[in-house]
Amino acid sequence: MIVLAVTHGNDVGPELFGDVARELGHDVVEWDMLTQGRPPDADAVLVFGGAQNVGEELQHPWLHEEYEALRRWLERGTPLFAVCLGAQTLAHAAGGEVARAPQTYLGFVPAELSDAGVDDPVLGVLPRRFDALNANAYQVFSLPERAVSLAKSGVLEQAYRIGERAWAVQFHPEVRRDQIVGWFAEEKDPPRSLEELAAEVDAGIAQWQEHGRAIARAFFATTR
Repeated sequence: MIVLAVTHGNDVGPELFGDVARELGHDVVEWDMLTQGRPPDADAVLVFGGAQNVGEELQHPWLHEEYEALRRWLERGTPLFAVCLGAQTLAHAAGGEVARAPQTYLGFVPAELSDAGVDDPVLGVLPRRFDALNANAYQVFSLPERAVSLAKSGVLEQAYRIGERAWAVQFHPEVRRDQIVGWFAEEKDPPRSLEELAAEVDAGIAQWQEHGRAIARAFFATTR
């Protein structure tokens, strides 16, 4: 199976999801929207994060190509898993509302699965209550009409599904330790010091990556 990994810059990538895909015998093709433009079709698609945001189409006109591709994959029923910016572009493309969050979410955030999340074939691999590793200043405020909420942290939509083949998460199940600490280091006004954030990541990253791999395996199991 060919898995397309859509990225948005040099410091994002499929990471743990790419590892799991290759372990399962799949071919992973990385596609950077910043330099490659309109993405091709594939047997399954992963869409990851980035420093860009919905609403910045003048600065990043390739966002329109991403919205178009996401609508195409939804219409065709292509297995799709979107993360952070990917979750936001998917929501926007499908008719949801995305805007700047009232706060910046950095580090582990307590989250809870909905009843639909508990029963979901992908997100249901998580415990009902879990700490999600976030790095976002924007969020989905209203889901697309066909979407089902799978997990929340208070008012923050952490996970949703559109139909039976498209999943999206605001948190980062794919991330590596040095990668996310590097993102935190770039924040101009973090809610806590970099040392505190790094220590928090160090304390929880091993368990979190187990969750991330479990989510990846569950997603790829739906593509059979």
